Amino acid sequence: MVGYDPEAKCVSTAEAAAAGSASGFVTRVFISPLDVIKIRFQLQIEQVSSRNPGAKYHGILQAVQRIFQEEGLAAFWKGHVPAQFLSVGYGAVQFMAFESLTKLVHNVTAYNARDSFVHFVCGGLAACTATVAVQPVDTLRTRFAAQGEPKIYRSLRHAVVTMYQTEGPRAFYRGLTPTIVAVFPYAGFQFSFYNILQQFSEWAIPAEEKKGGNVKNLICGSCAGIISKTLTYPLDLIKKRLQVGGFEHARAAFGQVRSYRGLLDCVRQIMREEGPAGFFKGLSPSLLKAAVSTGLIFFWYELFCSLLCALKSTDNTMRKEG
Repeated sequence: MVGYDPEAKCVSTAEAAAAGSASGFVTRVFISPLDVIKIRFQLQIEQVSSRNPGAKYHGILQAVQRIFQEEGLAAFWKGHVPAQFLSVGYGAVQFMAFESLTKLVHNVTAYNARDSFVHFVCGGLAACTATVAVQPVDTLRTRFAAQGEPKIYRSLRHAVVTMYQTEGPRAFYRGLTPTIVAVFPYAGFQFSFYNILQQFSEWAIPAEEKKGGNVKNLICGSCAGIISKTLTYPLDLIKKRLQVGGFEHARAAFGQVRSYRGLLDCVRQIMREEGPAGFFKGLSPSLLKAAVSTGLIFFWYELFCSLLCALKSTDNTMRKEG
């Protein structure tokens, strides 16, 4: 169902966008706490370890307990409103672009639209398109999730006005370069490995035993998310560090803060002060989030597409009978 299939012309571009939006919305509700923990780990200069007494966060369970004690249950959904705008917008643009690109490849080239390499390229391009469209919302989401108490931004409107007045319009696109560099291979790997795993399951599971297709989609999506996140994680961390540039005063409660002049300066400082392991801070919650989010994204997308196809089929049948 993911990607253009000439033998199953069922979902239109607009319907793909609707299914992508719905899958993004539902998935975001479940993964928001993991996202907050991941961002806190990524922005912590001190080593994420119980052996470092100066570190605010030592591990996933300790971070959950500390955030809950200091900020309450609602803290796990900090930045949830801009995050939902991000998820809904990103899901719509990404899947709409992906379906359109795979269809274009099928119609104007000799490549098979179901080929894993085609899914890698089209998935990467679709994600880049979606990223540029929603980058300002992603920056807002990161800042809401990163701020401690007392809060710097009281609301989404207050954040937009404050950032524009104090930092200018470019503040909304902080970290765009590493985001684009990271999102192409990340999304490309997601779509290509999902396709590979789906094809493998078709080969490995006998036809008479092919039940529970939705569970299969969830498992294939989760595995694809883990593989793609592991391969591209350092660039995600760099993006988060750059997105909170100019926001250092709100980070004081979490430990040391750093200012970075750009992508290369960020890489140099992390390597010098934190070592190679610094590029993988927050990897554990990030992999957990990637497994859950990617699995759910593909699960819900396939499910919503199936429902749309079923509704269209029922409608066509009723029209013929009428």
